[in-house]
Amino acid sequence: MPAPLLEARQLIKSFPGVRALKGVSLAVERGEVLAVIGENGAGKSTLMKILAGVQSADSGEILLDGEPIALRSVHDALACGIALIHQELNLADNLDVAANIFLGREPLRFGLIDTARMRLEARQFLDAVGLDVGTDVLVSSLAIGQQQLVEIAKALSTRARVLIMDEPTSSLSAREAENLFKVIQDLRARGVSIVYISHRLGEVKRLADRVMVLRDGENSGGLARAEISHGAMVKLMVGRDLSQFYPHRPHRTGDIALRVERLRTPAHPRHEVSFQVHAGEIVGLAGLVGAGRTEVLLSLFGVAPALGGTVEVNGKSIAPTSPREAIEAGLALVPEDRKKQGLVLEMPVRENVSLASLRLEQRNGFLNHGRELEVSSKMIASMRIKTPNDRQVVQFLSGGNQQKVVLGKWLAIQPRVILLDEPTRGIDVGAKQEIYKLMEELAGKGVAILFVSSEMEEILGMSDRVLVMHEGRLTGELQRDELSEEAVMHLATGPATSAIA
Repeated sequence: MPAPLLEARQLIKSFPGVRALKGVSLAVERGEVLAVIGENGAGKSTLMKILAGVQSADSGEILLDGEPIALRSVHDALACGIALIHQELNLADNLDVAANIFLGREPLRFGLIDTARMRLEARQFLDAVGLDVGTDVLVSSLAIGQQQLVEIAKALSTRARVLIMDEPTSSLSAREAENLFKVIQDLRARGVSIVYISHRLGEVKRLADRVMVLRDGENSGGLARAEISHGAMVKLMVGRDLSQFYPHRPHRTGDIALRVERLRTPAHPRHEVSFQVHAGEIVGLAGLVGAGRTEVLLSLFGVAPALGGTVEVNGKSIAPTSPREAIEAGLALVPEDRKKQGLVLEMPVRENVSLASLRLEQRNGFLNHGRELEVSSKMIASMRIKTPNDRQVVQFLSGGNQQKVVLGKWLAIQPRVILLDEPTRGIDVGAKQEIYKLMEELAGKGVAILFVSSEMEEILGMSDRVLVMHEGRLTGELQRDELSEEAVMHLATGPATSAIA
């Protein structure tokens, strides 16, 4: 048997506090489509970046045609015929198509760029991917699907033997995706190997010759072509036991605190979302990357005003077009990126904690420093924020304590509905459990909580109910006694019968 075209053996990669890959192996045969799937955080992106020379593994080896190779940079990978097409396209909008295809590798004549030759050669690669646009057209004028094909043409111009595609259809329409599938099949027929990363299991079933599954940074299993099914893939993606302690217990719920009817967000204007959250209830909002979970929270909070639908808080209809209106209605949002959106890092704890309640701390139009101190002292104590004093600059606190400052800022105004976006991202286990306890305490006091999380254990461990989203729409609702990783993943990956959900 000939050696695989590309092989990785026992790759290990660690980042501060996280072991992303724990001895992962992979083999790519010539002229095949190998799909790599797994939940968020499974290690897919890290593995692909190592294969493309973006990052280096701590240990393990990579072989090409059975011979060991060293991939210390993207240039090394391209020289070996390995090209990565990122989910976020890397094109220069201000340059034309030909210039993008040969950027950094322009053909020269007498020391100057040979534009005529560059456009002539670019035409060949555009024809190879079926893109009928002029080589002198600015990339900024192309549709996103056409830009995706320019990226593939660019990769082919490097004489790539292995193309790594990371969520290639995430921004494509159904027609553009169909065109991409034809291109992939043509490339495979010409002997190009494709490593295809996608959360859309319908696409995987349609395209893949084999499936490799990652879970928690390890190989979970593989499926041959005849074995690939929606159920088989989901079963390999999930199946681990809950490993953390969650303090959640059902609380007596009250009236509907948040009612959302036919909400349309700017990110997914064609889909309407309807749901409700009761006082004292913790509702998880689950889904894979790009499902639209964060976008729902941003529309509810007026950051990205909804295009349509109605929102009621405690029976009062609102249409927030700004965070101020949402706050006045009783909503609070703990954002996904606490450092950029939740805190002013250069300011001390006291001023950060009191930001949302400044209007309550004024006296004759001036800041009431006594009231500010009272609020910050109360929140530091109740939130158990570990800080030398309230004058400590926030950027020098741990991630968990920074998150508590963000929560404390909102609890100071006593909201009736709290929207939490990835509330425990980037914090250690001990701090996570403290956040869970705070969620429990708030629910016990009758606060309604809607939270987004990409951690399956968190969704299962802390939710009274789970709403599941897929590509901008709700695909199902699970009661607590119906919750399982498999049930959530079935809904999160869309209809089993559709290649483009």
